[in-house]
Amino acid sequence: MRAWKNRLQRGREDRKRKLAAVSAGVACAVLFLTGCHGSKGLSAFAVPESFDETRNYEITFWAKNDTNKTQTAIYQKAITDFEGIYPNIRVNLRLYTNYGDIYNDVITNISTGTTPNVCITYPDHIATYLTGTNVVVPLDDLFADASYGLGGDQVRFDSVKEEEIVPQFLKECSFDDHYYALPYMRSTEACYVNKTYVEKLGYTLPETLTWDFIWEVSEAAMEKDADGNFKVNGQNVMIPFLYKSTDNMMIQMLYQKGAGYSDEAGNIEIFNDTTAELLKTIAGHAETKAFSTFKISSYPANFLNAGQCIFAVDSTAGATWMGTDAPLCDISEDKLVSFETEVMMVPQFDPGNPKMISQGPSVCIFNKADPQEVLASWLFTQYLLSDEVQTAYAETEGYLPVTTRAQQSEEYQDYLARIGEDNNVHYEVKIKASELLMAHLDDTFVTPVFNGSASLRDGAGQLIESTVKSVRRGETVDDAYISKLYSDVTSLYRLKRGSTATGEKEELGPLPVTAKLLLGSLITVWVILLLIFSLQKIKKYRENHKKD
Repeated sequence: MRAWKNRLQRGREDRKRKLAAVSAGVACAVLFLTGCHGSKGLSAFAVPESFDETRNYEITFWAKNDTNKTQTAIYQKAITDFEGIYPNIRVNLRLYTNYGDIYNDVITNISTGTTPNVCITYPDHIATYLTGTNVVVPLDDLFADASYGLGGDQVRFDSVKEEEIVPQFLKECSFDDHYYALPYMRSTEACYVNKTYVEKLGYTLPETLTWDFIWEVSEAAMEKDADGNFKVNGQNVMIPFLYKSTDNMMIQMLYQKGAGYSDEAGNIEIFNDTTAELLKTIAGHAETKAFSTFKISSYPANFLNAGQCIFAVDSTAGATWMGTDAPLCDISEDKLVSFETEVMMVPQFDPGNPKMISQGPSVCIFNKADPQEVLASWLFTQYLLSDEVQTAYAETEGYLPVTTRAQQSEEYQDYLARIGEDNNVHYEVKIKASELLMAHLDDTFVTPVFNGSASLRDGAGQLIESTVKSVRRGETVDDAYISKLYSDVTSLYRLKRGSTATGEKEELGPLPVTAKLLLGSLITVWVILLLIFSLQKIKKYRENHKKD
């Protein structure tokens, strides 16, 4: 009898667990279909009146690092130092090799409710996270809180104040009328120039590079000798102009021209006549092979360092790979060519009014049921903007600290002053890259962030990549080609061509009929499965009861 009761109790518990799982499945289906249809993050976060330091907290921190041991050590030291200040907060670090993997794992974990507490990611990605409900914590109230906000009087370390964060960098973290992140590091694009070859071709570098200058020099560099080698380098390989990120190339060209890309509301404006003109110009130089891209030819740094490129555009954060003495050079020593490297702004259409993009990873906080846990995460997030962390991380590559306080600190200024002292920490090209961004903060811009802005960015780059590939296949880039290209990219990246005349964002409206049908079908299937499961259990229960 007791054995039967035990089996009955276990059966009941098992049925409860399975019923809960079924119910959860139904709930997830509903949330997926409704939550992804234009839902946003929290409208506010209620900051606790005080931080409960009698409790212990364990938070997870996801960050990107590939093979840079120095950066890993900086993360670990930051965690150790923070835990020394707040012994009741334990931070568990998880490192990824790229931001794409972080993005994919976050998306997966949103569906299972297992997101990390703190994550370094891109604002474009955060906009996608916000399609879920209450996923990312809005930071507005946390910013302003007198006790635990930026510069708060209850924060145990010297917390940075909002006005000490570079406003151009902070702007990228604001969308949907809320701040959803803090900038962590920022970079821009630089043109790494083989000055030796420019002068060998009979040119003098201007104070500011222009597109006309780069195109002219690049075409001149294509001249060959009687043996079929390029005159400027004596080799059989030469790609004078190489661009790493064609996304940024197209975006910056459009901004410099004052042409459309997208507005703050997320209306797509990139498919315009100016874009078409730019693509035709690029096609012309791709035809002569004076221009290529990273995706087509490989890393610009490798060609630059081998004397096979004159203008290599890459991030300032990639400066440690650039130049004859680059500490992270990826080619063999016997392939290196000695030349003078100059670090300059990306080419401009109007040198008197330069425009260059600023971008970089930011730190966001994921919502949890316990406000105290969120507050613990916020305290750690603030610590990542401390002078110690910002300065140490910026010195590893060509990143720039995101606070004016860190930029002006004695330690960072000493770092800059020791330019060229060695080819590692004080590598000349790396420090020049950081100084480039710091000197042109007022010339930088950020692109609007919205759900779909990451796809638009990819689409912008695809316009150039497809054009260059088509030219290499012998296709003609004319109006008909560009019209089809616009259509293909629109479809591939699910972009809406053009923009509304008013600039107003379209209302999403109710769920489409197809979505409603799918939702109804899923719920029906789950109900049927639940009924079948219940009937089977009742039948089994009766059979066991008869036996006993």
